[in-house]
Amino acid sequence: MTTSPHRSIEVPAGHGKAVRLSAGQAVRVVNTHGTQVVDCWAWNAYNLNEYMCMETTRVWNQRLNPVMGDTFVTNERHPVLTVVEDTTPGVHDTFMAACDRKRYQLLGVRGYHRNCCDNMFEGMFELGVTPPRPNLASFNIFMNIRVQPDGITLHTLPTVTQPGDYITLRAEMDCFVAFSACPQDIVKIQGQGDNTPKPVDIVVLSDEIWPIEGTRTWVPDAG
Repeated sequence: MTTSPHRSIEVPAGHGKAVRLSAGQAVRVVNTHGTQVVDCWAWNAYNLNEYMCMETTRVWNQRLNPVMGDTFVTNERHPVLTVVEDTTPGVHDTFMAACDRKRYQLLGVRGYHRNCCDNMFEGMFELGVTPPRPNLASFNIFMNIRVQPDGITLHTLPTVTQPGDYITLRAEMDCFVAFSACPQDIVKIQGQGDNTPKPVDIVVLSDEIWPIEGTRTWVPDAG
């Protein structure tokens, strides 16, 4: 991998940011304090009705959650992002829906509570782009959701990353990528401690050489 100039952006605690990537660029998501969950979405830059899809990605990779080298695909089953670096323990999530206003109402919150769904729009609006619809099926970076031994039940746990741990996603097409430094302060997902949301950093990388091809769609063995 070669090193090139990069652009760093802070995602404030409980807020959202977005970037536009050209195919071949990458974005690094740094868990600055080691305790923060980050929700992530992506769209084809030329067709916002084509978006990164957790359901098609699980079929593509035949995994519940991504590992190093796995590719995320869209609802049109086109590659959009590939995991090219991961210094964390590799604990991320594709199961849990992003929080929204209704989620906090159900958790007993009265009045408005910041949420990942609104943060997604916040980040994209800042770029002058309006996603056509909410998408609760985010890629939940650093989120610790464990499948239990019965193979059915999920257990929600705090993050297990350390300060400065990061994951890097390479764009496989021209795309918008949005991030939310999750505002969740009721369900204990934000690492060990007081469950207070913290800021994270995203770094746009250009002209890097990544010796990782990315995955191709899974097909069953013949006969």
